[in-house]
Amino acid sequence: MARSVFYSFHYQNDISRVMIVRNRWVTYGGQIVSGVIDHAEFEKIQRTGDRAIKNWIDTQLQKTSATVVLIGSETLKRPYVQYEICQSINKGNAIIGVYINNLRDLSGNTSVACNKHTCVGQFSNGNPIYFDEIATIYDYVHNNGYVNLGSWVETAVQTHS
Repeated sequence: MARSVFYSFHYQNDISRVMIVRNRWVTYGGQIVSGVIDHAEFEKIQRTGDRAIKNWIDTQLQKTSATVVLIGSETLKRPYVQYEICQSINKGNAIIGVYINNLRDLSGNTSVACNKHTCVGQFSNGNPIYFDEIATIYDYVHNNGYVNLGSWVETAVQTHS
């Protein structure tokens, strides 16, 4: 079943890795992708301020059933990624994490993985939200994300329902 998926990631560090994952859907199919934006559009939104960025995120999340956090070296520390994760929780999206640090960037480099046990926000009761406690986490390279990403999303949505 095709799912509408929001991709959360650290734009500056990981966009070339993200495009590898995004382009997987072009050749392999199965998902409607939301939350991937080109650099010029991102900078245009960014210039309009924090509220505009959050409004864009909220709009992108509207028709999604899952959020895939593409994890590089700093992803879970980024304020907008944390906002996207918290909004996804509030919306009721299934959430998975996918390490992309082992994918090579345009310069041929990989990166270190961000700590999955990172506090990304707070629940309404004030308790911290640790990413690895709310999401199943995979590795795009080591767990064959090219083939398996669709089933990871589907399993997360089915389990979350």
